[in-house]
Amino acid sequence: MEFRFDHNNINVYDLNKSLTFYKKALGLGEVKRHEQANGEFILVYLGDGSSRHLLELTWLKERTEPYNLGDNEFHLALRVDDFQAAYEHHKEMGCICYENKEMGIYFINDPDNYWIEILPAEK
Repeated sequence: MEFRFDHNNINVYDLNKSLTFYKKALGLGEVKRHEQANGEFILVYLGDGSSRHLLELTWLKERTEPYNLGDNEFHLALRVDDFQAAYEHHKEMGCICYENKEMGIYFINDPDNYWIEILPAEK
């Protein structure tokens, strides 16, 4: 028996705002979408164009307030081939929420305040 990662899911309050952010900040594009027939929810799967792993964004029609992420002690992590260019891009976007220069990493936060770790390319 062999398992492999398929996708991670996060719930988002404003789907269009999140889609715009993930495209602009990380270059993630829509791979597939499922809209429930009765309009209760929409699932949008985002991909990076090179790996098979997807990020599923779930939008719920009945949601009337932003999500409470508690202590937000979880995050996604992405590697980037040009770390300095990514850093400057995210700095310009104003979405860097934490830097650890000693470790050579930083975090950005999305419109729902989920944290995303940005790592340099593996050596």
